[in-house]
Amino acid sequence: MSRIIESLGVQSYCYNGIKDNVEVAKLILKSGINRIELCCVHIDFLDQATHQPVIDIYKAAGISIPSIGVQRIDLPEAEQRMSLEFAKAAGAKVLAVNFMPSATNEQLDLAFGLAKEYDIRYGIHNHGGYHWLGNTEILDWIFSEAKRRGDTRLGLCLDTAWALDAKQDPVAMADRFADRLWGIHIKDFIFDRARKQTDVIVGEGNLDLPAFIKTVEKNGFDGSCVLEYEGDPTNPEPTLTQCVEAVRQASA
Repeated sequence: MSRIIESLGVQSYCYNGIKDNVEVAKLILKSGINRIELCCVHIDFLDQATHQPVIDIYKAAGISIPSIGVQRIDLPEAEQRMSLEFAKAAGAKVLAVNFMPSATNEQLDLAFGLAKEYDIRYGIHNHGGYHWLGNTEILDWIFSEAKRRGDTRLGLCLDTAWALDAKQDPVAMADRFADRLWGIHIKDFIFDRARKQTDVIVGEGNLDLPAFIKTVEKNGFDGSCVLEYEGDPTNPEPTLTQCVEAVRQASA
């Protein structure tokens, strides 16, 4: 079976109009998958008392939590630790991350030290053309700096649709950063004349889904892979089910 199919999950932000984790778990299973990347819509990372109850809801449903995010890593240590404590308790091995260009060396040293302490990988989420970490050139520089510092835990959580928004080729990005590709958000956009984006079933917009999956599989991807569709936050399950089938067909 395709590694992508085996590891396929969903980003909880797809259900941002549904706050009840029990209901979210039911909808995930109806879509034919059993993994979730949890974001702050469905868990208060800063309230440790809420951690285990949420983990237990998904565990009882047979749903694993391989990744969480997107989280800032230039925050105070106590706040970072709360997210990492949740990841540790949930068994998540990838944290989708962001940080500001004003982040200091001390802040980044702290973040990388915490990643080592908690045995987790940080995947930069490239959030579109407006985002300073959204293009290949800056990511090249970031990863070169990480290599120079001897850091092996900072990599990429590649969002395919936001790559398209930044006029980047997600297939080429998956290949270029294969050795630091810790996470994937499979997402697709179409654009109007004003370049406003609209979510669509993956592979039906500007994403070459078969080529993307072929490239990722060729390079031995072993991270967290989740679907994203934000077009109907109160009823995403029908479209997410079609997205799952699209990935299955593209992986065949």
